[in-house]
Amino acid sequence: MNKRALKKALKQSIPILCSYVFISMAYGMLMAENSYPWYVALLASVIVYTGAFQFVLVSLLAGGASLGLVAVTALLMNSRQSFYSITFLNDFKRMGRRKLFMIHSMTDETYAVNCTLDDMPQEEREDTMFLVAVLSHVDWVLGSVLGGVIGQLIPVQLEGIDFCMTALFVTIFIDQWEKTRNHFPALTGLCIGIVCLL
Repeated sequence: MNKRALKKALKQSIPILCSYVFISMAYGMLMAENSYPWYVALLASVIVYTGAFQFVLVSLLAGGASLGLVAVTALLMNSRQSFYSITFLNDFKRMGRRKLFMIHSMTDETYAVNCTLDDMPQEEREDTMFLVAVLSHVDWVLGSVLGGVIGQLIPVQLEGIDFCMTALFVTIFIDQWEKTRNHFPALTGLCIGIVCLL
């Protein structure tokens, strides 16, 4: 790892840090509200690490959902991340042992950051992508644990706290909208979402 990659990764991951810490804290608090100890939030954040699905997972676990339903829901909700990884297949192949972690840690936010790293030398770009993924995962895990501990220590009514995930996706949508002139994909996704809601 070179220092330039670390410096770039720290800078690029600041927006992710700002959102992840608070959203993952909300997740940890939601787990605590459903009587799960902080270490369950930690374990889920290390292994599952899929933000939106983790919020749904709380409801599924609390409702006694079967393992099959949990697996199918996870697959359907996170299939978009498979398409994200396809974009970076060549990069991931060159990353050796880091490849599996890169696939596991691909999220909407890390994908958005990775798409902005085109103007860098290849090796530095790969190091930066890896460090952004590591920093983002650490931010999420720490926030989950902090939220779980706070949720156990301070009994708070958390009505509506799960809306923070929706707010994050709206923010990402607006950011991507502003960075491109071609709005057809965004409008297509918006229309499909509305049709599915109806």
